[in-house]
Amino acid sequence: MPHTEHRTIDFFAEDALPAPRTTPAEAELIAARHLGIEAHADPLGSQQDANFLLREGTGAPLAVLKIANPAFGSVEVEAQDAAADLIAAAHPDLRVATVLRRPDGSARRATVESGSGRAVARLLRHLPGGALSGPRYLSPGTVAAMGTIAAKVSVALRGFRHPGLDRILQWDLRHADRVVARLAGHLDEPERRAAVQEATAEAWARVQEVAAALPTQAVHLDLTDDNLIRRLDSRPPTPDGVIDFGDLTTSWAVGELAVSLSSMLHHDGVEPHHTLPAVRAFHTMRPLSAEEAEALWPLVVLRAAGLVVSGRQQAAVDADNAYATAALDREWRVFEQATRLPLPVMTNLIKDAAGFATAPAPITPPGHRLLRDITADRFAVLDLSTEADSMDDGAWLKAGAEDRLAAAALARGAAAARTPYARVRLSRTPAQATVSPATVSTGVDLWLGPAVVAQAPDAGRVLAAEPGRLEITQDRRVLELSFAPAIRPLVTAGAAVRGGEELALLPAGVVVHLALRDVDGPAVPPLVRPEYAVGWLPLTADPAPLLGLAADDRTERTDLLERRSAVFAPVQEHYYAAPPRIERGWRHHLLSTDGRSYLDIVNNVTPLGHAHPRVEQAAARQLRRLNTNSRFHYASVVEFTERLAALLPDPLNTVFLVNSGSEAVDLGLRLAIGASGRPDVVAVREAYHGWTYASDAVSTSLQDNPNALATRPSWVHTVDSPNSYRGRHRGADAARYAPEAVAVIDELAAAGRPAGAFVSETFYGNAGGVALPDGYLDAAYAAVRRHGGLAVADEVQAGYGRLGHWFWGFEQQQVVPDIVCVAKAMGNGHPLGAVITTRAIADRYRDQGYFFSSTGGSPVSSVVGLTVLDALRDEDLQGNAARVGAHLKLRLQTLASRYGIIGAVHGSGLYLGLELVRDRTTLEPATEETAELCDRMLDLGVVVQPTGDHLNILKIKPPLCIDTAAADYFADTLGLALGQLGHTV
Repeated sequence: MPHTEHRTIDFFAEDALPAPRTTPAEAELIAARHLGIEAHADPLGSQQDANFLLREGTGAPLAVLKIANPAFGSVEVEAQDAAADLIAAAHPDLRVATVLRRPDGSARRATVESGSGRAVARLLRHLPGGALSGPRYLSPGTVAAMGTIAAKVSVALRGFRHPGLDRILQWDLRHADRVVARLAGHLDEPERRAAVQEATAEAWARVQEVAAALPTQAVHLDLTDDNLIRRLDSRPPTPDGVIDFGDLTTSWAVGELAVSLSSMLHHDGVEPHHTLPAVRAFHTMRPLSAEEAEALWPLVVLRAAGLVVSGRQQAAVDADNAYATAALDREWRVFEQATRLPLPVMTNLIKDAAGFATAPAPITPPGHRLLRDITADRFAVLDLSTEADSMDDGAWLKAGAEDRLAAAALARGAAAARTPYARVRLSRTPAQATVSPATVSTGVDLWLGPAVVAQAPDAGRVLAAEPGRLEITQDRRVLELSFAPAIRPLVTAGAAVRGGEELALLPAGVVVHLALRDVDGPAVPPLVRPEYAVGWLPLTADPAPLLGLAADDRTERTDLLERRSAVFAPVQEHYYAAPPRIERGWRHHLLSTDGRSYLDIVNNVTPLGHAHPRVEQAAARQLRRLNTNSRFHYASVVEFTERLAALLPDPLNTVFLVNSGSEAVDLGLRLAIGASGRPDVVAVREAYHGWTYASDAVSTSLQDNPNALATRPSWVHTVDSPNSYRGRHRGADAARYAPEAVAVIDELAAAGRPAGAFVSETFYGNAGGVALPDGYLDAAYAAVRRHGGLAVADEVQAGYGRLGHWFWGFEQQQVVPDIVCVAKAMGNGHPLGAVITTRAIADRYRDQGYFFSSTGGSPVSSVVGLTVLDALRDEDLQGNAARVGAHLKLRLQTLASRYGIIGAVHGSGLYLGLELVRDRTTLEPATEETAELCDRMLDLGVVVQPTGDHLNILKIKPPLCIDTAAADYFADTLGLALGQLGHTV
């Protein structure tokens, strides 16, 4: 082998590394002459090599032809192939682009003449599936999978040795400072060049602090979204393949993860905190050391800086390289995201993710109180958290809420009101925002009653003194005071101050912001976003001791979900794998303890909206007076049942009160069976009616019970789901469902088992709000009645005005049931259900004994039920459902014209369903895509969940008080999420 083939690259000895100029025709010739394969060559992108996908005559992929840059020697290529083989053997679950071999076992590799000189060409295994590259949002599972692959590769290569690793690459982060220094001149924009140079200098300095402790080993060093191949048909895209070992070298081991993290940052919607699942996944398989955790984000910044300057250089020397030039904007996006937060913030986040969390260090009580004449007992604390009573009745949305609460505290005699350190301030939360707001305080705000002197707690030096602002050092920290611009400090910048020296005269009524930060740390905003709080807070300290107060107790249990799992039956599931902790609701908003407001699109339990004042006041007033069972004589149960019965057509005039929809359906079936004397029941498939024995028996939703059809008791008989969109009969053919249901009912009667009841939802809720075919219930009701049975209408979801045009779902079908089952909306979250029927049917229940529900129809439940009916009427919520629902449905239909994954928009009023499909012809359900969309919508501030047997329908059943602005926000956010997730027409 010629000596030159033992050489390895030294980037700093090369002027540039343009990719070999090889045409597809030349590539085909190389493949045929040197590698023994006849194929058609399609060019693939590469920054410094020439890559081609070789296809056979039918178009099927055969292999990848890779022609290395002439600057790379054979020994380097041999090392790359050996490393690929090693990883493939160590991790059979990974697909790896290994070199293809001849029958004798030798690699299909040869040194050839390229358009740029002699180069090593070889055939590599083609991995179908496509890369993760492109702008598509990366879901947490995808990000974690990228971290896992980086860890697997790192572990596999830990002991790998080869002469071809002894190379000096521009991508080796050990040389990042030299690379940027050499190539920064290619950045023409002075501002960008300065930003890159400044970020590089800071990141390099931080890495050098721990560099001696960073282990080195063989690294792939390019496990990016371009080089991780998604598993075939994985949804969301999940990588299981590794390609392109061209940057294989020896370097810092943690650089493997840094490179992967950096490649995530250009994707739509991805922020730095979104990379943390990869850090956790990597750390689980290949634990990071404390020093590696310290170095990781600075290395991400160095990688980003290297990408920017290298991309500009490559575009300059290789202008025809479309792959390199197309990446320039993406590379700048990576740099912007990598540097959007100070390095210590991201380092603290990473340390927390890896179990090296750093808590804010407490300060030593000073020699003098900051506010000279205010003692500890004169402070009032303003609780502005999600759980604070002060945030009731939507106070968190009202301008000036904090000032009003402070004024009230001062009026009660406090000398000063203050906010706690490191706590969430819900008062800073907007109703709707796709990005979480900054709600976590990094300091303390003070509202002063009397005038007071601010004095230096201890000796220090004045760093800044100007109208409205003062900074002085206090030990290892900087004390910051901000106040009205009219107030001038009594000290000057640069001056030394002694403990107790006057700093400023603060007049009565002034508001002061007080904060402590590390003396060598970055500037800290007064409020930070919850996702980044564990990164910011260790750079600060609680200023309370400066006021003569004990530091706020920051002990907070974070194991609530684990505690729930330990004692709450697991079948009682919760939304989302990592759910936000919701502790407040207001109208159509849900509020988390992080101070995030979520638009509530699923809560049909609260038609009036969350925390409706009239309901709360009515329930509280009644609880102060009486709450007992309905055997006692009191007015509210009479008034409520009168009002409820009046909403139903004749002859439905008799009411039973229970506590839930399950109980209502169960009782409705017992009434029908008892009155008809026939035990058999006909139910509609793909429906859900409840969890009690009878209501569960007629529930055939496969999602709620995968064995629903196989485990029905013998007295339950089902008819086909009358789904006009995806059922057996679609569109106009849906008219065939009614006669088929009639035939089943008739056949039962002919067999001597006439049905005592036909039960169904009146508007197909579990299918996503699909209207029943016209005339369906009329035909089914007539058939069951003809054989002596009764019609039972499940209005638990559709009833109470949600449909907009109809108060009851059966009105849409122009029928009158014999028994109506109601719940959910009746109590606006209070457990309340009802069955309304005729007096004759109700009287037949005595044949089975008597009926009693301890809390069904209690005074509190009755008062709540009355209040809900009053508010529905007074606030015209049925009308609102019609108006806002029509507007929202139109917005969703417009989205359907833009995104092919939307198969249909079902429903009426605010009982809507958005059905997602992979193909509008086959209607293949987009189940995984729907789950990913719901998770992304949560991240964007919307709570929406899937429904249907395939979990591919967004159930859209918000509180009926939702307004047009919120409906537009939902539609806009849905469009944003669909675009970020890569969906198109």
